[in-house]
Amino acid sequence: MKFEKKYISSQTTLVLIIALVFCVGILFYMVKTMVFDKNFWEDQRRNNFEQDSLTVPAMRGNILSADGQLMASSLPDYKVYIDFKSGLTKEAIKTGRFTKQDSLFHFTKDSLFLGKGEKYAATLDSICNGLAAICPKKTAAEYKRHLAEGWNAQSRYFEVCKGTTLNYIQYTELIKLPFFRDFQRRKYFVGLTVEERNNRKKPFGSLAKRTLGEMYGAKDSARSGLELAYDSLLRGVPGIKHRRKILSKYIDLIDIKPQNGFDIVSTIDVTMQDVCESALREEFEIIKSTNGLADMGVVVLMETKTGDVKAIVNLSLYDDGNYYEARNFALAALMEPGSTFKTASILVGLDDGELTLDDHTNGNGGVYNMYGSMMKDHNWNRGGYGDMDVAHTLMYSSNIGVSRLIDARYHNKPEKFVEGLHRIGIGADLELPFVGSAKPVIRMPNADRSNWSKTALAWMSIGYETQIPPISTVSFYNAIANNGTMVAPRFVKAVQRDGKTVEKMPVKVLKEQIARPEAIKQIQDILVRVVKEGVGKRAGSKYFTVAGKTGTAQVGGKGGYKGGGHLVSFCGYFPAENPQYTCIVAIRLKYGLASGGGQAGPVFKKVAESVHANAVTTDLTRARDSLAIMIPDVKSGDIKATQLVLGNLGISTTMPIYENGDIATVSTEGADLDFTIRSNEYDHLPNLVGMGLRDAIYEIERRGMKAKANGKGHVKHQSMPPDSKVEPGQVVELELAID
Repeated sequence: MKFEKKYISSQTTLVLIIALVFCVGILFYMVKTMVFDKNFWEDQRRNNFEQDSLTVPAMRGNILSADGQLMASSLPDYKVYIDFKSGLTKEAIKTGRFTKQDSLFHFTKDSLFLGKGEKYAATLDSICNGLAAICPKKTAAEYKRHLAEGWNAQSRYFEVCKGTTLNYIQYTELIKLPFFRDFQRRKYFVGLTVEERNNRKKPFGSLAKRTLGEMYGAKDSARSGLELAYDSLLRGVPGIKHRRKILSKYIDLIDIKPQNGFDIVSTIDVTMQDVCESALREEFEIIKSTNGLADMGVVVLMETKTGDVKAIVNLSLYDDGNYYEARNFALAALMEPGSTFKTASILVGLDDGELTLDDHTNGNGGVYNMYGSMMKDHNWNRGGYGDMDVAHTLMYSSNIGVSRLIDARYHNKPEKFVEGLHRIGIGADLELPFVGSAKPVIRMPNADRSNWSKTALAWMSIGYETQIPPISTVSFYNAIANNGTMVAPRFVKAVQRDGKTVEKMPVKVLKEQIARPEAIKQIQDILVRVVKEGVGKRAGSKYFTVAGKTGTAQVGGKGGYKGGGHLVSFCGYFPAENPQYTCIVAIRLKYGLASGGGQAGPVFKKVAESVHANAVTTDLTRARDSLAIMIPDVKSGDIKATQLVLGNLGISTTMPIYENGDIATVSTEGADLDFTIRSNEYDHLPNLVGMGLRDAIYEIERRGMKAKANGKGHVKHQSMPPDSKVEPGQVVELELAID
């Protein structure tokens, strides 16, 4: 049939034209979207519906003590922020054409709520009371004013608990509060921002703080110490995730799981660290009581065979009058060591064969003109020293004696002396893993001696003209204690994951032999005599033999050595016959009387005796004579504990009937132990003499009194005599001593 134009109405034409325009419009916007607006919509897709290659942080590994105690660990903390402009369009925020009622939040003097209605309303009092309980830095009234300030300022990033980081428990409690809880009821978590970060915690506070190291909290990156030295192991490997928006919710999908960091087992012993720090702080107080002032102190305790650093203390004085771990002086501070360096000078001479123990020199009465520069001994105003052999120059720490011995043999060949110092290890690079650790600076004379003076060798031999960090000095003395084998200081002995060791750090030998065995034996004998007969007596102990050397050096300042203070030190090892530990104590005095033996020596003694007492273990069964009956000396104390010890020693006893906690008096006659139950009359104080500290404190506190103990060992004296009437709250002082 022929189609006739007259049958096409004007309405049909209009519909066709509209449809055609619509199709062209669709096609145009398809092209525009696919070509011209492609980048825009790709950004929208990525930002609003998916995000690729997002980092999943790994949990940082722990730092453990030598016996497995936690010394540094990562725990999450939180900061919570409110966006009081949330709910407004970008245009409204940009132009400022909105009212506070347009935002997601509504605020009155009595309530704070979400949404356009009061469906999620909460009273300010309930919110602020909860905040004050969780973050007690502010009162409820202060939190009320704080929230009002944020609302009035229409802050977009308003911190709820300003100045406080919340731990996990505090955070979970906060989001249970009214108003904050309401966010979780909403479809979107808009308007509340929670920042989570890892916070490094140290359970033992400032102990070994500078050695453990610090973190940049906001960046979660290491800045110093073991944290930085072993950062590649501790930080782990981050994972990767992508985010997808599904049904109005964002879901994180893990592509690569993060690998948490390894744990590192340090060589630090918490007990030894505490002993060293306490002894140093006590000496600071003693110095202060004698009108002196110490502004820095270092103690390093090293295990002789392995080089394991069991304790390292770095304390410096701050403006508030307190001492803090601020800088790792033990590793980074270059100092003129003073008289502890004399040991190295004498050892070089003995090892070279330039000196023998029979060589003599003269102290010249305490004052000597060394090439136009006056050298003095510490006792010059009392007549100084006269004739001395090599041993006595060290025993008396004679500046004149040591310098004359060395200068006489090396004055025309100083490079040989300096080469000897490097050979014996005092100038060795210890290859420490710490950023900022210093290497010894020992000047070598030029070929034309342009950097050398006539007095350079003499003053170098007694500890000036060189700069040595304390860790190098203690490593050198440790090599002497170790019969000439120098090992590198070790700070980490193992790497672990999930409690299992994955790598052991070996002992690193730097020098198999720093000097001839004969020279090492000679210097060992002299160092014992320094403590027994010489200027190091105050570092000695009546319980074991100590070997070591004192040091007292002037500290250089802007105007030379005058007014620069002094560095006093003692470096040695114990027990001398079979060395287990080497220790250096160095104290810098701002002013006051200075004595290496009198100030550093007592610190060394306290450390040595405490460490030795804890390290000594007694296996009584090894000392038993199989032909004799061994009855140990049993102190008075808790019967159950006594029975347990005697049973483990294989000694059978007949015990009287007793109750847990009963105390018995023990007497020995022949091969029998006689136990007598002591009356538990709590209104009178028993005889505590002979008891161990734990039993004595138990007896005192069970009567409602308090105990104060001084010393170590067993009770030798009690301030209240036995059978005294008990008065609750009264203090009983106990004097302890080692038998």
